[in-house]
Formats: sequence, C-alpha cells, structure tokens
Amino acid sequence: MKPLNRAHTSHHFQLLAIAAPMILSNISVPLLGLVDTAVIGHLSEAYYLAGIALGSGSIALLFWLASFLRMSTTGEIAQANGQQDAGRALQSLSASMSFAALFALLLIVSTPWLLDLIAALSAATPEVFEQAAIYFSIRIFSAPAAMLNLVMLGFMLGMQYGRGPFYVVLFTNIVNIVLDVLFVVVLDFAVAGAAWASVIADYSALVLSCYLLRGVLEREGWQWQFKVPHKEEMQRLLHLNRDIFIRSLMLQLCFSFMTFYGARLGEDILAANAVLLNFLMLVSFAMDGIAYAVEAKVGQAKGARDLAMLRRWVRLSCFWAGCFALVYTLVFALFGPAVIGLLTDIPVVIDTALVYLPWLVVLPVIATSCFLFDGVFVGLTRAKEMRNSMLLSAVLGFFVPFLLAQQWGNHGLWFAMSCFMGLRGLTLIVKYQQLSARQQLLD
Repeated sequence: MKPLNRAHTSHHFQLLAIAAPMILSNISVPLLGLVDTAVIGHLSEAYYLAGIALGSGSIALLFWLASFLRMSTTGEIAQANGQQDAGRALQSLSASMSFAALFALLLIVSTPWLLDLIAALSAATPEVFEQAAIYFSIRIFSAPAAMLNLVMLGFMLGMQYGRGPFYVVLFTNIVNIVLDVLFVVVLDFAVAGAAWASVIADYSALVLSCYLLRGVLEREGWQWQFKVPHKEEMQRLLHLNRDIFIRSLMLQLCFSFMTFYGARLGEDILAANAVLLNFLMLVSFAMDGIAYAVEAKVGQAKGARDLAMLRRWVRLSCFWAGCFALVYTLVFALFGPAVIGLLTDIPVVIDTALVYLPWLVVLPVIATSCFLFDGVFVGLTRAKEMRNSMLLSAVLGFFVPFLLAQQWGNHGLWFAMSCFMGLRGLTLIVKYQQLSARQQLLD
C-alpha cells in the first residue's frame, strides 16, 4: 500500500466532503424515532405505542429492503459520471425511477397480504394490531415518494453532491417532527396522525429532491426528459437490483434472528441486546458515510477507466474507515457504561448489557471492512459478488458459529454476529484482491 502523504490531501478532502454530510444526516434519523415515541408514548393507553412500534417497524423493514434502489442508482450514475456520458446517466435515471414506481405499486397492492403476515408473525393483541394496521395502511401510501427519493438520493450521491441527501434527510425529519406534534399532540389524531405526518414528510421530501435534482442537472448542463427505458436496460437493472435485494434480505434475516432468539433467552436479554444494538447503529453513522463516498468515487474512477485512481480511493477510504473504527473502539471501551446509562435506567438491563459490552468494543474494528467494501462493490456495480459474500457469510459466518456456540447463550449470539461481520468483510476483500490481481476491476 502506498503511503498517504501530502500529495493526497485534496483527495482526503474530496472524500470527506461527500462522507461528512451523510454522517450528519444519519445522526438526524434517530431523533425522529425519539419524537415518534415521545408523542405516542404520552397517549392514554400503552397499545398505541406498541401499535405504532409494530406498524412503523414493519414499514421501516420494507423501505430498508428497498435500499437496493439507492445502491444500484449510485453505482450506475457514478460510472456514467466518470465516463462523462450524459445519455447513459439520464437513461439510468429513467430506468431506476420506473423500477421504483413499479416496486412502490407492488407494495401498495400487497397491503392486505402484508398485514396478514404481520399479524401472523407478531402474534400481537387485537388492540395492538388494530393500531399497527391503522398506521401501516396509511403509511404504505408514502411508498412512491420513498422509493423515488431513494433513486434521487442515489443519483445525487453518484454525482458526488453529498449535501443534497443531507438536505433531504434533514428536511424530512424536521417536517415529520413538526407534523407529529401538530397531528398527535395538538389535534389528537393518535396513531393515524403519526402516519399522516410521515406520509406528508415523504412527499415534501420528494418535492425537495426534484428541486435539488434539477439543480444538479443544470450544473452539468444536462437536459433530462423522462423516457420509457429500453427492455435491455430494465433487464440489466433488474438483475443488479435482484442481487442487492437478496443481499439486503439476508442481512436483515441475521439481525432479525438475533432479536427473535434473544427474546427466547428472556426479556432482560432482549432489552439488553436492544440497547447494545444501538452501539452498532452509532458505528453505522460514520461507516455508512465513508461507504457512500467510496461508492461515488470508485464508480467515477471505473467509469473513467482510471485504475490508479480507483485503487487510491479504496486506500484512502480504508484509512478513514480504520480511523473511525479505532475511535469507536476507544470510546466504547472508555464510555460504554455511560452510554448504556443514557439509553436505559433499568438496573437489571444495565447490568445485563455490561456483561456483553466487550463484544461491542471489538465490533467496530471487526466490522470496518464489511461497511467499506460494500461501498467499493456498489461503486463497481458488482452486485453478484455482494450477494454471494452475504449468502456465504450468513450461513458460514452467522448460523454455523451460532449453532457451535449455542450453549454460550447470548454470548453465542454476539459471537455469531462478530463472525458474520468479519466474514462479510474478509470475503469482499479477497474478491477485490482477486479482481485486482486479474486486472478485472474495470470490467
């Protein structure tokens, strides 16, 4: 690895110029969850809070699985940007928007079956499910806005306009918080009010995204008019999105298994794990920001057929991801107990979480490469490799270690999660090195 000397200073700033706004926007997201919980938690009955937790959690899962729309768009646009190929970029944008609209329509049409599935999996009480169904049935109509926003966020990231996604995410959260207070606290619309607040916020964000998108197009001197994409373009995008979707689904399966199996170990373990998973969320704030930046930079370098620059962006990203990982490890080691105390004041949960805190101290270092090289492979638009890495890591990195360490109880769960994160990164690094050795990074 070549030294990162002063000649790279401008490249450091370029990378951080994209990463920093994304880190800030990630930090703003939990604030919305806190406000949602606060306004609903002050209603008269506990089933309101439980209902919105179930309904919003289900929506969040569906919309999170749709993150393939953002990833595929970023990689495609970044490569077109590197080629200075406006035609390819605008055609990819049209195709991604078409795919997003179709996926959103599928979600809306599937609402009755999705509600039946939620009822079967949650085994919620009638009161709780009624509130969850109210929230879900309203919020699902924000799917078109949410899916199109993912595409436009991907476009802006691919064009290295990191401030755009920051403005959109921050604006969405502010609108949602204000409307939450208005509809729930002032107008007393209860769970339906929280759902409508999110729907209006998503469509307001869509308007802002369109405005920012137009600004990016004007800056580049591009004239865009939506065109029905070619069959070949849609098929290629379908294959790319399919592989990223499978990858995201397997990732969610492992995290969901950790939650559901933790529930079998007792409510204290379940609560402690919920607290500790917030540590991973904190790690993702910085690591996702670096990953988004490397997606754009690697994609641009591949589009420009500049192998030296591609490798340089990977090295710089490794440097910054490693720095953040070491900082997180140090902070968790020194202040982990204090963070746990901020998240809960229940003595038994605090004591239980402290037992498993060492796993979270080492996880930032273990997980660094999987966050980073996910971004590298998105930029390379090599979704098949991401899919294969995730499938291998889920089976051999999560479920096999869990079965071998099941007798360790919750330590076994965290051991499996650590192996899973580590193997994801290792398999992607090995694949990257193979592609590099074979001179196939630009293929």
